[in-house]
Amino acid sequence: MTAHMNDALAVDKLWQAQDGWHIDVRGLQAPGPMVAIIGLIERPDVGSCVVVHHDREPFFLYPELAERGWRWRLAPAPAGEVRLELSREGSGQ
Repeated sequence: MTAHMNDALAVDKLWQAQDGWHIDVRGLQAPGPMVAIIGLIERPDVGSCVVVHHDREPFFLYPELAERGWRWRLAPAPAGEVRLELSREGSGQ
């Protein structure tokens, strides 16, 4: 992983795991979380699954995701965290 993958985030805030790319936007001021998430899902190498670690539900993000062909669902998360699982429409996820 290199720093150019997402200039808006420190390298330790973006990682790949078995369930897809993870992006941790907790603590970022608006519009930082939305900019970082949209930047990630628009990358050609992101695949079809992204897990977002957020500190609040990003209501303004949902129309942007839908416009780009992504679905979302709230996933179980520790207290104080909102976790979203994003998947490309038609990916079977």
